[in-house]
Amino acid sequence: MTPAALEWVARFRRYLGTERRLSAHTDKSYARDLAALVKFCVSNGLADWKALDTQHIRTFAAHAHAGGLGPRSIQRRLSAVRSFYEFLLREGHTAAAGGARRARVTHNPAHDVRAPKAARRLPHTLDADQMARLLAIPAGDGLTARDRAIMELLYSSGLRLAELVSLDVLSVDLKDRVVRVVGKGRKARIVPVGRAAVEALKAWLKERAALVRADESALFVGRNGGRLGPRAVQLRVAYWARRQGLGVHVHPHLFRHSFASHLLESSGELRGVQELLGHADISTTQIYTHLDFQHLARIYDATHPRARRKA
Repeated sequence: MTPAALEWVARFRRYLGTERRLSAHTDKSYARDLAALVKFCVSNGLADWKALDTQHIRTFAAHAHAGGLGPRSIQRRLSAVRSFYEFLLREGHTAAAGGARRARVTHNPAHDVRAPKAARRLPHTLDADQMARLLAIPAGDGLTARDRAIMELLYSSGLRLAELVSLDVLSVDLKDRVVRVVGKGRKARIVPVGRAAVEALKAWLKERAALVRADESALFVGRNGGRLGPRAVQLRVAYWARRQGLGVHVHPHLFRHSFASHLLESSGELRGVQELLGHADISTTQIYTHLDFQHLARIYDATHPRARRKA
């Protein structure tokens, strides 16, 4: 591809970082997906973005599928291409074509291209007894108090890992029992904090004073007094799951899945759970209704006289 065409990719990534304010993780995903598109264009002799049509994008997706890329990854890749072309259309992309004349991108070639249908994977959850066992951490030193506060808050408020580690002390109002969270796309929401989490946070804040650096605003800090990172939280959660004898792999996002599933199971308020989770689309939240149905189906199979299997 021409240097001018590649410059549009760089401009798009700057737009993602400055205007869309997407996370570094999302930026890396876009970079990988667009690098794959550039490689496809080079191998097919396509010099500029104006040269791609819908059939090219279908071939691009088909090659990815043949190469072993899963349906969800192809969906993400196509989404990146669609977003990139929307950017080109909005910014009035032009490319040199035949001397002084300039060609313009006039349509989004990825608009009508769909990835292979992915099998719907239901998220794993812990049941209420498993969660209670995990959170029954005995009193200990400052880091134990911190770990308990982390896990209580994850389960109490259904936070994402990135949301948790970005919290500052001022993000939490223990009097009103709420936490202000900045989620995906820099969207803020206010989420309730449960009684057990409030008590755990109060205990941690007393211990935090002895660890934190003078200029550190983070709610959760490590041994060095600085903000705790995502990897450290993952390791501590896995450590406590082993120590409490759960016998299953536990990761921070499992608390969010369990929060949503247990809340929906008890309340049936799908829209309310959507707001608490910060989902932009309610279809993302609806996956937890399938988890609830599976629970009911197991009860039915185990107890209904016409459903019980003969020994």
